[in-house]
Amino acid sequence: MTVIVFTVSLLAAMAIGMPIAYALLICGVALMWYIDIFDAQIIAQNVINGADSFPLMAVPFFMLAGEIMNTGGLAKRIVDVALAACGHIRGGLGYVAILTSCILASLSGSAVADAAALAALLVPMMVAAGHDKAKSAGLVAAGGIIAPIIPPSIGFVLFGVAGGVSITKLFLAGIAPGIMLGLGLCVAWWWVARNDQAESLPRRSAREILKAVRDGFWALMLPFIIIFGLRFGIFTPTEAAVVVAVYSLFIAVFVYRELKPTQLLGVFVSAAQTTAIVMFLVAAALVSSWLITVSDIANQIVGLVQPFMGNNTILMIALMVIVVIVGTALDMTPTILILTPILMPIVKQAGIDPVYFGVLFIINNAIGLITPPVGVVLNVVCGVSKISMEDIIKGVWPFMIAQLLVLLLLILFPVLVTGPARWLGG
Repeated sequence: MTVIVFTVSLLAAMAIGMPIAYALLICGVALMWYIDIFDAQIIAQNVINGADSFPLMAVPFFMLAGEIMNTGGLAKRIVDVALAACGHIRGGLGYVAILTSCILASLSGSAVADAAALAALLVPMMVAAGHDKAKSAGLVAAGGIIAPIIPPSIGFVLFGVAGGVSITKLFLAGIAPGIMLGLGLCVAWWWVARNDQAESLPRRSAREILKAVRDGFWALMLPFIIIFGLRFGIFTPTEAAVVVAVYSLFIAVFVYRELKPTQLLGVFVSAAQTTAIVMFLVAAALVSSWLITVSDIANQIVGLVQPFMGNNTILMIALMVIVVIVGTALDMTPTILILTPILMPIVKQAGIDPVYFGVLFIINNAIGLITPPVGVVLNVVCGVSKISMEDIIKGVWPFMIAQLLVLLLLILFPVLVTGPARWLGG
């Protein structure tokens, strides 16, 4: 019965248009009334404890880094490097979008920021070259969701805090699957654009390529700094977020000189507004998380999936299907905060590696960012590209299917995640 109270109260609050954070609080209050332990002090204490976390300090710095990169010219220079490297290939602008998405993912970790920047820069170029606008926008949207997979990732930070999993291990385990998602998009783009009569860009000379790499050198160094620092324990994921933000700010202001002092206030305010939304969601979610534990909802869910507990592959498929369904109705952050405390006891009882599950869980949530009707990235690219939702949904389907197939491959062959993670983690 507690599962029904939890679900109905949450969905009812959302159905009347209540923001997710407040819906989570209402859901928690409903559960407390039902199990007869209502106490306003418990709610207040859990809300405060929800935001009082050292690992969560990474969120505002990653948000700030994303804003700085898009405003300060780092993203633009990375696009120039990708254009120089593969713009001349048949359908090259599509591969430029994918390559740039992977590089930007290793800088900001924000799917919305990356997709918005690429939609503004590349979709007009792809349309001018002769590519279909819906396919082009769909590819950019699908490429944008690689950001939560390749470190640094805000999604991994939230999952690590909510599930008690090492964020450093999650970061290192996300590198190979993120690259695989990019390769899956390359195959899908080759298939989708094989008959396009689009013009390719002129082949760049070796000197021009070197110039693009030299101009983008300082931006391209950041992923290596992050991976090296995490791999050798020089800094924690939270400290890595500070390094990313400070490094990006220094490069944007003093090296590229595209971020003017007059723009800094706007960048900080924008990052603070986004951070406030995420942190309030996290704080509200801890109330529900605590009550999920107290009311024993997790064990009740374990009972529901008991028939699958003997086969981890089938269990993982079942859990991923649940996440896909939830992801069509909820944004990534609330999905992580609501489902993590429910699913982690199942994962632990089944003997599944929490890091492996976390990577697949975040990939699944990332795909939810391009599933209609709520897909945030889909809506952002739709607005930036000035294309109808109906058209972009048609354009994104082939790429979404490719990413779901990569997810299935990772479920069937866990070593594709755990193997590289062990190697990178030493």
